[in-house]
Amino acid sequence: MKEVKSPRKPFIYFYSIAMIVIMLLNIFVFPRLIQPQVEEVPYNTFLTMLEQGEVKEVSKDAVQITFADKADPPKLYKTGLMEDPSLVEKLQAAGVQFYSPIIEPASPFLSFIMTWLIPIGLFLLIGRFMSSRLSKMGGMNTMQLGKSNAKIYIESKTGITFKDVAGQEEAKEALAEVVDFLHNPAKYTEVGAIMPKGVLLVGPPGTGKTLLAKAVAGEAKVPFFSISGSEFVEMFVGMGAAKVRDLFKQANEKAPCIVFIDEIDTIGKRRESGAAFGGNDEREQTLNQLLSEMDGFDGSKGVMILAATNRPEILDLALTRPGRFDRRIPVELPDLPGRVAILRVHAKKIKLAPDVDLTRTARAAAGTSGADLANLINEAALRAVRNGRKTVNQEDLDESIDVVVAGYEKKDRVMTDKEKKIVAYHEVGHALVAAMQMGSAPVHKITIIPRTSGALGFTMQVEQEERYLMSKEDIENKIAVITGGRAAEELVFGSITTGAANDIEQATKLARAMVTRFGMAQEFGMVAFDQQQSQYLGGGYTNTGSSETQALIDSLTIGIVKDQYARAYKVLEEKQSKLHEIARVLYETESLTGEQFMDILNRPALLEEGTASAEA
Repeated sequence: MKEVKSPRKPFIYFYSIAMIVIMLLNIFVFPRLIQPQVEEVPYNTFLTMLEQGEVKEVSKDAVQITFADKADPPKLYKTGLMEDPSLVEKLQAAGVQFYSPIIEPASPFLSFIMTWLIPIGLFLLIGRFMSSRLSKMGGMNTMQLGKSNAKIYIESKTGITFKDVAGQEEAKEALAEVVDFLHNPAKYTEVGAIMPKGVLLVGPPGTGKTLLAKAVAGEAKVPFFSISGSEFVEMFVGMGAAKVRDLFKQANEKAPCIVFIDEIDTIGKRRESGAAFGGNDEREQTLNQLLSEMDGFDGSKGVMILAATNRPEILDLALTRPGRFDRRIPVELPDLPGRVAILRVHAKKIKLAPDVDLTRTARAAAGTSGADLANLINEAALRAVRNGRKTVNQEDLDESIDVVVAGYEKKDRVMTDKEKKIVAYHEVGHALVAAMQMGSAPVHKITIIPRTSGALGFTMQVEQEERYLMSKEDIENKIAVITGGRAAEELVFGSITTGAANDIEQATKLARAMVTRFGMAQEFGMVAFDQQQSQYLGGGYTNTGSSETQALIDSLTIGIVKDQYARAYKVLEEKQSKLHEIARVLYETESLTGEQFMDILNRPALLEEGTASAEA
């Protein structure tokens, strides 16, 4: 259930409440504290007490009569003013002093305290309370304008070293020199070497850039300042620049130390010319101050600036030039050995069964980041707990890969028999085309269990070795495998469905990339027409060709997909009996492993080729 948070109330709301409270106190509370208590009685009670000699003195004004009894201390009474001509005679007969002031005026000092000091104190307390609430909610604290919000970690609280970072050996090796400089700066100054003032960590999200920065501080055993680029952005002009100055001032005071700015692209974005009215916005002023501070501080003191971003292409050139961020360290997605190392680091926290093969899991999790692998291990542990086991087995890890790739099983989605049969043939079409091609990755799993991502089923292929290059034939084989699902539907049922929507999108992207990015079309040769907008965030591509060129690109893309679709259709037509046999088994079991799929494919066919048919 989505949490609904109550809206934050404006300042005037709290000030209005405070004003009302103080007014009520001045009307009902403070007068009673200043003036003595007076009891109101009827006029006949006053006369009775006067006759019985209980009245000590009487005071009269235009509205009421106030009198005191003879108790110690005297108690005060008041009654209404009546037309009684004989009242003076009665007072004289009783020997009562009258018309003398009974209620003494309040002390000026006490009145000053009650009417001035206490209300002002209440306002100050309310203001202090509101200020603390605003600071907790991330609002502006007027007492801390211009102060940096950097979190400072001392040596005893970091607790992270290079041993906690796996899968980034090249990055750790590059940062080891920074650690050595912070330990032994004299060794470098003797030679005349100057360490880089800034180190920029670039890479996709989840690859461990922030963890690497903390590990450098942990290895160097120096204070670690951590702040996000967005924390420099303020609503008041000049406050971001003031925070930059304060941050570098604190860093110089605690040198040697490390200053880490996460998501530096927030303030380091390239400055654009032609700003409105020739002005300069707050972000640019903050960037200018950062550039000035990096030029002004002395790197020999041991102040190292680390920054992380996954959008290096938009950073200002003045920020990345030598003398500021001198060194750029890529933190890429881990390869197979790196994924195995990352899985082992996170697997130390859970109990694994003896038969668990982390290499197999790492091979199936190609293209994942360190954060994805940590989530994968956690999902496996949660599944083991749900099934009432105290150890994580291989099945838990395999299922957690499916969760990361396609989402959780959607058990409440019930397909009709016809839909289930179509999905079974669709997925077997992918697997069969892949198995019949040389060079295609082996089939790892086939399933027709719906997933929360919207997929009604999927076929997973796993490369046996890490691959960094793809030939033209490899891409064509991949397109053929992708189109195999739609080809199986048309071959068996004589109609097509919307289930191939994602396949169509993937096949089109690959075919277009062959033409516009990889130079694999003879009509264009080694010419690129698409330029990627964001390398690490999976951004789209911008086309630089003319309308005539775009028309030819579309024609070539369509031709590539059509050729591979025809190729996949022919493969399935030749292996139609195996298509029926494997689809029938998948329909009954809902999931097949790669080994089970190959066993059925390699055993003798139950029916003659081309004689089997399926009922829609």
